[in-house]
Order: sequence, then C-alpha cells, then structure tokens
Amino acid sequence: MSPYELFIGLRYTRAKKRNHFISFISLISLLGITLGMTALITVMSVMNGFQKEVRARILGVASHVQISGFDNQLKDWEFTAKQAVKHPDVIAAAPFVSAQGMVSYDQVVHGAMVRGILPDTENTVADFAEMMVSGALNDLRPGEFGIVIGMELARSLGSFRGDKIVL
Repeated sequence: MSPYELFIGLRYTRAKKRNHFISFISLISLLGITLGMTALITVMSVMNGFQKEVRARILGVASHVQISGFDNQLKDWEFTAKQAVKHPDVIAAAPFVSAQGMVSYDQVVHGAMVRGILPDTENTVADFAEMMVSGALNDLRPGEFGIVIGMELARSLGSFRGDKIVL
C-alpha cells in the first residue's frame, strides 16, 4: 500500500474534533465490510464442506461410470468388466441388473427401483457397509432370496429385518 493511500485512509478514520460524524461513518462502514466478509467466508466454507459430503455420499452408492449395451442389455458383461478394470484409472467393476418393481408387505404396496447385484463384487465399488443400519451385503446368499431395502421403504411398508416381503 502506498503512502498516499495510507494517508487518505488515516485521514478519514481519525477525524478532527469538529468532524466526529466522518469517523463514525467510517467505523460503521469498516464494521459492515468486516461482517460481510466474515459471513461470506463462513458460508463458502460450509457450502464447500456440504458439497464434499454430498459428493462422497452419492459416489459411495453410485458409480462414476456405467456401461450398458443397446436397450440396456450387455451380453458379455464378464469380458467388458475385465476390459474396464485393465484401464489404469478404473479401480473396480461390478455388474448389476435394474428394473422397476412392486414391493408388498402386510397389504401395503409400494413401487420400488430393484437392483440385482453380486454382493462380492458390489463391495468393491460401493460403500453400502457404512450406510446399512442392519445386516451386511455378505449376508446375501445365492438361492436364499435375500433382499436389502432402504430405510424409508422399510418404514413405509412397516417391515423389519427378517420379514418376508413380496417383490
């Protein structure tokens, strides 16, 4: 800061005895700018933290990239997954099948998005373990017709762990 700018700044912040109004206005202006900058920095910090948290939660259950064939079918998914994992930027790959469906329990029916997974490979691409309230993906066994449902769907159906629901 040059001496000229410093001179002007000090002149208006330290007025003579007969001109206290300029000092008062300068002080109020300085406090207003300080408060505004403090609020701006605080809000930006909160929003950056919120953005990181949202990104982490979304990417924890949804992959960055999904590969699908024509009409959402992929004939040779094993080969495609092996080819994808060979790329240096790809950490893991896991197949899934998804469709819309109806879920019912005790005369209560709701629509749901159904996603069929391989539990062993799904753990490599998603952080379901951190979000599951009860049980684990490893509890799912082939042929046992196990299912994992979201907390909101379970609450609206009135079902609990171990209940048999109709899909």
